[in-house]
Amino acid sequence: MKVLLLADINSIHTQKWAIALKNRGIEIAVFSLTRLQNFSPGLENISIFHPDNLNQDISSSGLWQKLKYFTALPSVKKCIRNFSPDIVHAHYASSYGILGSLSGFHPYILSVWGSDVYDFPRSSIVARWLIRFNFRKADRILSTSHVMATETQKYTNKKIDITPFGIDLNTFHRFKSRNTQSNESVVIGTIKALEEKYGIGYLIGIFARLHAKYPDLTMFLHIVGGGSLEHQLKEQAQSLGIGHLVAFLGKIPHEKVPSYLNLFDIYAALSISDSESFGVAVIEASACELPVVVTNIGGLKEVVEDQVTGFLVPPKDIEKSVESFEKLIFSKQIRMEMGFNGRERIKKLYNWDDNVEEMIKIYQHFF
Repeated sequence: MKVLLLADINSIHTQKWAIALKNRGIEIAVFSLTRLQNFSPGLENISIFHPDNLNQDISSSGLWQKLKYFTALPSVKKCIRNFSPDIVHAHYASSYGILGSLSGFHPYILSVWGSDVYDFPRSSIVARWLIRFNFRKADRILSTSHVMATETQKYTNKKIDITPFGIDLNTFHRFKSRNTQSNESVVIGTIKALEEKYGIGYLIGIFARLHAKYPDLTMFLHIVGGGSLEHQLKEQAQSLGIGHLVAFLGKIPHEKVPSYLNLFDIYAALSISDSESFGVAVIEASACELPVVVTNIGGLKEVVEDQVTGFLVPPKDIEKSVESFEKLIFSKQIRMEMGFNGRERIKKLYNWDDNVEEMIKIYQHFF
């Protein structure tokens, strides 16, 4: 079987799907509007195609910028002729979905990712028409979460298949030593981009409240990731008098995520935007047996069993968040139990091997 993915080759999600499918004997090619920045092990024997006019900026956001995708259509058709796929699978409904829909190739599968159905259709009438058009052209529509499938259903009557983006349990697991601090200390951590929607500012404020309430307790906050708010967030930590307790560890390669997760005792994901389509970072933390404190919005609430694998809290609710962190900080037993339950849940629902097999079954449906 030969499958052409229309997707951003620099996305870790694209690379993960491409490599996993290749390793199961499927011949994979990727058509990407951006050139590969860093070669990842496993991409060998995967053909990567680009538009002939790649020097133009056609990967920007916004409706009128997305219309530039039409200029890449001849290159997509050329790629289809040269690679001769059995299936074309576009990842992202509002960009690569345009190219897949207009290519005229069938069978054609379209995966939604998040902002393409949460944000783009709400931007204008033309955007909504375009999303509906892309869904009409697709033979199958896929979503990583049930909540995002519900959002997608606003623009199509077609059935939405759920294809979770799971975890490699051999890579994400608990190490023998949890963290490098003393046994009496507690490390709260998060791994997210430093952008408004991820609520890092609220996390810092909550940590400051905890420190003020329990000044003699040894606690640390580790923030992993880069983004436009880095300077602002560092200033916030300093102004709250907790700069010496908050470590900004910067953006890291994905292969280092398990090691950083194992520095934490508690994982936090306090996003404030319902465009959180699926909590990949949260299930990675659960796979490493970390209890989690997560806002109950978007796809985040779908990957956490409240009171069992962690705590779900309302967005921007500082009191409820502080209360949840307190329960975990003061009970190592609860942390261990929730961490164990979290990994067991990941085994059942988000085992990457099982998720890949489900995707292959969807492909095989056409033959």
